[in-house]
Amino acid sequence: MPAEERLEIKRKKSSMKIGVPLEIAFQENRVSLAPDSVGLIVSNGHEVFVQRGAGRNAHFSDEEYAEAGAILTDSAAEIYQCNLILKVAPMLPSEIDLLQSRQTVVSALHFTMQSAEYFKKLMQHKTTAVAFEFIQDQSNIFPVLKAMSEISGYAAIQIAAEYLSKNDIGKGKRLGGIPGIAPGEVVSLGAGTVGTYAARAALCFGADVKVFDNHIYKLRSLQQNLGSQIFTSIIHPKVLSKSLKNADIVIGALHSIRNRPMVVVTENMVADMKPGSVIIDVSIDQGGNCAITEAGKVAYREGVCLCGVKNIPGQLPVDASWLYATNICNYVENLYKQGAGQPDFEDEIVRSTLVTRDGKIHHAGTLKAMGLA
Repeated sequence: MPAEERLEIKRKKSSMKIGVPLEIAFQENRVSLAPDSVGLIVSNGHEVFVQRGAGRNAHFSDEEYAEAGAILTDSAAEIYQCNLILKVAPMLPSEIDLLQSRQTVVSALHFTMQSAEYFKKLMQHKTTAVAFEFIQDQSNIFPVLKAMSEISGYAAIQIAAEYLSKNDIGKGKRLGGIPGIAPGEVVSLGAGTVGTYAARAALCFGADVKVFDNHIYKLRSLQQNLGSQIFTSIIHPKVLSKSLKNADIVIGALHSIRNRPMVVVTENMVADMKPGSVIIDVSIDQGGNCAITEAGKVAYREGVCLCGVKNIPGQLPVDASWLYATNICNYVENLYKQGAGQPDFEDEIVRSTLVTRDGKIHHAGTLKAMGLA
């Protein structure tokens, strides 16, 4: 077969070799760079190596990457020889083994879920590990994390509505929007980004929405943005229990506090819910908001569908990859803004994202989690 034509682009002396590997983590369908993002980076004089098939699950073809100026390779080992490696999912131990010395890797980390041995391997390679969940912009917003949370909120309602509509699993009903039929009821636990976007999506479906959170300022902000027709309340067990009895869908979107799960829905509360109701525990990666949901599993207890859905953005890879790539491109530009081919570790935003560098752990939370603080 004839090879794809790649136009010659003048390279800067400080040009970087950037690698985009095929994600091999379970149920990870996203890719770290979209073709348009590759074109932008290449136009700035850098080389981008993309492993064949890396964008397949996000519906980006190898031909699109080649046309954008990427160098396609079949070998993961070649990708892991690049100066900068852009990933989405945390590196697996087999991927860390492919690393050379003193490379920079940008990916999710989820440091509370990693072992001490995991960080020891990164430090042995003197890897500069950047966690995308720590990336902040000038307005102190976490843009990558926020974008993924927005997708999770919308998608959680779509997933729940699908289960609810099935007669053998849910109640065989829609959330709302039909004259003459009472709308469904949605309870969102949490008024953060996930909870807010879940509430917004539920309103679009025509559902009645109730939002619970212990932060009054979040509830006030949500009500101002979405309208006073939303019921809001602090998390009072009696009020919550009463609302759950009539709920068709419950979205668990409360963040953990000091790495401890925010479990507010007890087994007894689930037993009191109507058969066919659906619980989507978006916070399952942090331990969950429901006492009996299990990570990565769909189970049925007392007639209630319990979904411990992990990595919801990975189920909407096209949107998630576009948003991820846009934010990562901005970060990479900031990372190498000095133009010397080396990361600018004096930049405040860059420093706040570092987890390991030069064989040491630089993130206070990780040190504490490993018992080294």
